[in-house]
Amino acid sequence: MEASATPAPLSSSAERHLAAVEALLGKIIELSGFELKFEARRSREASSPSEGPGWVVELSGPDSDLLLASGGSLLNALEYLVLRAVRVEEELFGQISFDCQDFRRMRAEELRLMAEVAAARVIETGMPFSLNSMTPRDRRVIHLALKSNTRVRTASDGAGHERRVVIYPVPESASTGRPPRR
Repeated sequence: MEASATPAPLSSSAERHLAAVEALLGKIIELSGFELKFEARRSREASSPSEGPGWVVELSGPDSDLLLASGGSLLNALEYLVLRAVRVEEELFGQISFDCQDFRRMRAEELRLMAEVAAARVIETGMPFSLNSMTPRDRRVIHLALKSNTRVRTASDGAGHERRVVIYPVPESASTGRPPRR
């Protein structure tokens, strides 16, 4: 293999960790007694790191419902534990995603719809709207969903597990170039 002067793209950096992810996840499933199997594959959705994960570890089997109970908390915990244990760099966390029964895609669609409804409320009332606290992945979906909406802006507020997205109205003059209505 030849050395390259340009840095490797994030997806290939994430790819380096896949063998360790698969080995550890296999061991956890075996020792836990879960009836699950998994397959790591390239993501079909993401054409760039900003759009989504480069790799998806798809879990399936009779115990899939356990992973998805309580809003996917076990799926999230398993993903976090495995990625931390194999020492995936923090900036690559979003490049390897664990999924089960299309949970992540459906959750992202739900969040995009929530963002649009909240943005409409903010535009209508002119008042900021704070969403409930959510994971970094979920906050990112909200920010990206409203990125092109020139009538609102988003910001994360809070710390730790209490971090949330706040949607703010953009004054009409700033979003359209016209003077604000009185």
